[in-house]
Amino acid sequence: MNSFIGWIGGKKLLRKEIVKRFPEKFNRYIEVFGGAAWVLFSKDKLANMEVYNDINGDLVNLFRCVKFHCGELQRELSFMLNSRELFYDFASQYNTRGMTDIQRAARFFMLIKTSYGSDHKSYGCVKKNINIMVKYLADIQKRLSGVVIENKDFQDLLKVYDKEDALIYLDPPYYGTERYYQVKFSEKDHVRLCNVLKNIKGKFILSYNDCEFIRDLYKDFNIDEVQRNHNLVGKYKNKQHTYSELIIRSIKN
Repeated sequence: MNSFIGWIGGKKLLRKEIVKRFPEKFNRYIEVFGGAAWVLFSKDKLANMEVYNDINGDLVNLFRCVKFHCGELQRELSFMLNSRELFYDFASQYNTRGMTDIQRAARFFMLIKTSYGSDHKSYGCVKKNINIMVKYLADIQKRLSGVVIENKDFQDLLKVYDKEDALIYLDPPYYGTERYYQVKFSEKDHVRLCNVLKNIKGKFILSYNDCEFIRDLYKDFNIDEVQRNHNLVGKYKNKQHTYSELIIRSIKN
């Protein structure tokens, strides 16, 4: 199934390449930088235990409301329209004091769905059928019914969930693109992540942009270079048609 939202750096175009590199056996699946969870949603069930995590509290609140309060969220969304005026109203409202989690989640959902490139900052001027989007949330609720949803720093998360039978998928902010994310991720965080992965008990798969810094940082691991279509092909004629990304795996895969 597809994710119910877009997200910066989403893995819609790369999920098949990632999933085909999964090991044959694992009992728990941990998605550390969850985002839109395209890899999680790629199958009805990936493991007996599944964990979705993201450090972005607004995103995690949305996932939790879909899982635990889907009907209430759908009712809140049924009063909303796709319009420029409402978009900027939602942007100013969703963190207002006194707003319930469901009201906040509904506004954040609309910001993502009607923004340009899912950046939830600028209105996208794209026709969207709100009713279809809202109905699909029921399918997402079913998929999330057995998924643990967390809101932790990656290091804290792995202290809790890393086991020998775990498959850990990580899609951190790409090196050099950190400014596009709400939650800051510094060069020190990239190095910290690498150091954490050197000492985990389970197996990991990591997706990154192809650059010298990342290749050098993970030189002791398995690195595959893959090509995907550029997200902006068709909108900007001067853009390259393909984009190089890295899929990095632990040696014991």
